[in-house]
Amino acid sequence: MPKPIRPEDVLPDGVDRTTLGGLEVRKGAVAAFVANVKQLDDAEPGSAEHDEIVEQLRQLVPTLRAVGVLDVFQPRSAAVAELINGV
Repeated sequence: MPKPIRPEDVLPDGVDRTTLGGLEVRKGAVAAFVANVKQLDDAEPGSAEHDEIVEQLRQLVPTLRAVGVLDVFQPRSAAVAELINGV
């Protein structure tokens, strides 16, 4: 019978990164992605801030895939879904 996986089973205390699916994954990457998605709504499209947020999101997509987030969740925002599918 499967047992629940706790955060410390994935990253023990004091460890900031791990390798999943051949990709180095940094602690905090999923939270950073979520925070940036939330900020995207407040950034004016075409502005430097908007472009920086979009670029950061693009850089984090491979991590979301490696962790498996995109296997179990899909974004509510069509723009974010399009961004993810474009990476």
